[in-house]
Parts: sequence; structure tokens; C-alpha cells
Amino acid sequence: MNFRSAMTAIGISALCLLPFHSAGAEQAVGQSVEKHSTINVNLKEKELPQQLSRFFYDSGLEFTYPDAVRGIYVTGHSAGGSRFDSLIKLIETTDLNSMVIDVKDDWGNITYQTEHSQYKDIGKSYIKDPRAMLERLEEKQIYPIARIVVFKDSVLSKAKPELSYMDGNEVWKNGRGESFVNPFMKEVWDYNVGIAIEAAKMGFKEIQFDYVRFPEGFEKRDTELKYNMGDYAEMDADNVQKRVHAVTDFVAYANEQLEPYGVDVSVDIFGYTATLPEAPGIGQNFSKISEHVDVISSMIYPSHWTSYFGISKPDLEPYKLITEYAKLENKKLAELETPPTSRPWLQDFTASWLGSGNYKQYGKAEVEAQIKALQDQGINEYLLWNASNNYTENVDFTP
Repeated sequence: MNFRSAMTAIGISALCLLPFHSAGAEQAVGQSVEKHSTINVNLKEKELPQQLSRFFYDSGLEFTYPDAVRGIYVTGHSAGGSRFDSLIKLIETTDLNSMVIDVKDDWGNITYQTEHSQYKDIGKSYIKDPRAMLERLEEKQIYPIARIVVFKDSVLSKAKPELSYMDGNEVWKNGRGESFVNPFMKEVWDYNVGIAIEAAKMGFKEIQFDYVRFPEGFEKRDTELKYNMGDYAEMDADNVQKRVHAVTDFVAYANEQLEPYGVDVSVDIFGYTATLPEAPGIGQNFSKISEHVDVISSMIYPSHWTSYFGISKPDLEPYKLITEYAKLENKKLAELETPPTSRPWLQDFTASWLGSGNYKQYGKAEVEAQIKALQDQGINEYLLWNASNNYTENVDFTP
């Protein structure tokens, strides 16, 4: 490790004590980075040792990384309520071993009582005692992953419209009534990274960022909506590349800021993104994001594909769909010098909204088919998604 990295790590550990969503904090970060850069140059001239001791935060909790993460999604409401007992029992009585727990949910609610006074009123605080929850997971050795929904954030959009997209005099909403915040804004970055640092301090061993993207179909509205491009306004690139840069830069920044906390960083990404050079509207480039994370979690639910890989009705053929995707992803990751671990999201729900003849009831056979498809292609980690946390019983999770 070089001296610059050591100084950056030390600087980050000190800066994490600052409020994470204020102009003052952002300015302080910039000044600190500039200061450390200057110190770095001066000290290099004096030929100081190449290696220095590093600061790493110790939460006091110990978790062993499983042989392979096999996890389930857990809402903040489930984690903080009576459902938590049954989910722990599910893991204890099967080959599952991990939980992805909402720390910041799909609406932007912070699901615990944050220590940062500026944001104490943001969220619903479903999890009354997150430390006690994590201590219980430590006792059971259930690997804890904190899910943070980043740029889909109706709560922050309402509180600070200047960080969102304006449609006339109103904050823009999609067809489901959801609002997004602006990935071009560094203040949004620091807000989410600050929450991630809190989660790491609590004892979570991995931070999973979701909705790391612009809204779907944004390319159709990008010149109509009013929003701030921040530092990217002067970039010599078209709007597509500016979006790709903003999303990728956030991931790289978050990874760097979290390094002193000893956590892995993962990102959820649309499965179809791996089939394209980059997704032009939402700003996701599979390969570029993968270069800055420890884990990449593609959402490859069969129900969410149209006619892909020569499969006309993907929801009816889970094994084939997952197999064809895994082949493609393996090839894409093999092109990277240091590829992340692949840990896809799998479907444990029934997509009845697809209509008669286009979907099937998902149960034991369908879940096992997806897991086996991954394993047949050499991918042994996965996560199961069910929005209401009702998971199929009697599944062989290592078929």
C-alpha cells in the first residue's frame, strides 16, 4: 500500500465524524483531500517509508464469511418486528446463512434512529435497537448485509427538491408515484455514504447499494426536466456518458470512503445491463461498476425479462433463463483484471401480473431450478427476493 492511500484512510476516518449531508461537510472533505495531497507530495520528497499502519474501525462484532453467501431479503419492518424470529428460524433450519436488511428502504426511509441529529426525522425507525439485532445475528452467525437504496428516494426528494428533478414547479414522480434524487449531486453521495458508514459502525459486514442509477427511461426526459448537473455540467461528453460517469464515480467514491471500516461493498444492477455496452438511460455500465465493488448482484428474476436469449416467455423457464444469463455474465466478468464475486438476486415470488400463459406459480421446483442453473455455471452465491419476506418452504438451497 502506498503512502497516499494511508493518508487518505486516516483522513476519511477523521472526516466520518462530520455531519454527512451538509455543505460544510462537503467543503471540509474537499479541503482535507487537498491538504493530504499536499502533505503527500512533501513527504514523498523526503522518502518516507512506503508502508504505514492503517486505521480500521472495529465494531466489536465478529462474523465469519460463509462458504458462499446464500441469503434472503429482509425489510426494516420484518427486521424490527415479530417476523424476524421466523426468518432467523428459516436460516437456522436450512442451508441459508445471510440476511440483506433494509437500512434505507425503497422510499428513502432510514429504518433505524440515526445518530445524526440533522436527519433524525427522516424515516420510520422500524428497527428500534439495531445493535441488539446485530448481536443476535452474531450469536447465530448469520452474515449481515445492509441494503441502502441510493437514488430512488421520495423522502429526500420531498425534503430537498433541489436534489431531485423538477417537472415545472413540482418534484417529478414516475408512474408509481416514486421520486428519485440526482446522481450528479455530491451532497446526495455524501448523504448515502454517511448512512453506510453508520451501518458499518453498527456491525454490518457488507454494504449493498441498490438503485444506483437514474430513473428508468430517463433518456426520454433528460432535456425536459430541470435538474443540476453539478461538476458534470462542463464535462466534454454527451448526456449518456455523463450519466455513466456519475453513477460509476459514486460507486468508486463510496468504496473508497468505506475502506477504513473493513466492510465489503456490493451493488445491485439490472440483469439486462450485462447484455449491453451500457444502459443509456439509467447510467449503468456493468463492467465499470464491477471494477469498484467486491460483489456484483445482478437482478435476474425470470419474470423481469422480455423475449431474451431466444426464450419467448422467460418466467416459464427459470433454469434456462438463469443459465443463459450466467454464461453471459461469466464471460463479461472474465474480461476484468480483478472481477468481483457474482451473487445474483433470484426470484421467490409469483409474477401473476404477467397475465395468463406468461407466468407460473413459483415454489420449491422453480427456486431450486434457478439455484442449480447458477451452480451449473460455477456461481455458488445468490440472494432470494420476496418483497413481503414470505419465502418458499422445504427448498434445497444447495441442490
